[in-house]
Amino acid sequence: MHLAISLDIAATDGQAGLDFRRIAGFVRKMEAAGIDLVVVSDAAPSGARSTSPFEATTLLAALATVTDKIGLVASASTLAHQPYNLARRFASLDIISHGRAGWSATMVQDPRQAANFSRPEGFSDDDFRRRAEEFIGIVQGLWRGWDADALLFDKAGGRFHDPQKMHLLDHKGEFFSVRGPLNVARSPQGTPVLVMSGLSEADLDFAVRVADVVLIAEGSPEATKAACDDLRGRALAAGREPDAMKVLMTVAAGTELKADRVATWSGPNGCDGLNFTLPADPPALEAFADRVLPELQRRGLAQSARAGATLRQHLGLEAGGKP
Repeated sequence: MHLAISLDIAATDGQAGLDFRRIAGFVRKMEAAGIDLVVVSDAAPSGARSTSPFEATTLLAALATVTDKIGLVASASTLAHQPYNLARRFASLDIISHGRAGWSATMVQDPRQAANFSRPEGFSDDDFRRRAEEFIGIVQGLWRGWDADALLFDKAGGRFHDPQKMHLLDHKGEFFSVRGPLNVARSPQGTPVLVMSGLSEADLDFAVRVADVVLIAEGSPEATKAACDDLRGRALAAGREPDAMKVLMTVAAGTELKADRVATWSGPNGCDGLNFTLPADPPALEAFADRVLPELQRRGLAQSARAGATLRQHLGLEAGGKP
């Protein structure tokens, strides 16, 4: 069973927020216990007033220097970035972390972000969906722009790269025009891991074609199994292997979280693991670390031994990067 922590660092009304020392200490504790990845978000729920001490990808770079094994995933909006810059940023983060980086892409539109980036009227739901799909496709295409052995650094022969192993994206779409390639070396794990969440029925067929990890909401055991089976069926229909995508059930955690609920979550529900969501609230982090984490370890769900060095290897995913 794979385990993830979704950590929302945006402090809303009544919360003190988290400093880097506390965040880093918590992430290191999760790493030592065998949690596979942490997903860092700097955006509070829509409509809530919030402030964040850090931008998520900047925090990821700092966490990469104080951790060795745990996967580091940051949320980044398709409204707040351009595809080329975002692809370049995550490729760099993957190099910094030695193959442990990932991008969390949500298909939920935040009107406040659109207003901050020259779109005060936002997008229609259909336009946002098409734009997000195009954006994600561009980012993944840019990540695949260099083959594993494309860069030669042959000073004597005067060859920096093998042109046959460099792939121009040359994308001209409805919303974006991007030539490529990235001016960053190939990711250590082929491509950073793509995590997707906030999926509506209209998003599912796209998600199962491109995502490495899909986060779904907690439901009854029957509903959760049905959702996981549906995603796997769609992935097979799209030509993907059963293990090419991991599905994690999201569980809201807080100070009231009790370890005895773990038995319910870890039962046979058809999913590949659990994703615990935690707010920017020190008591919630302490409760999870002191009460729930020991129970996960006792049940053998959290284990410090990991297969391989990269996040893809931790999750049992194939290396990305084929053009």
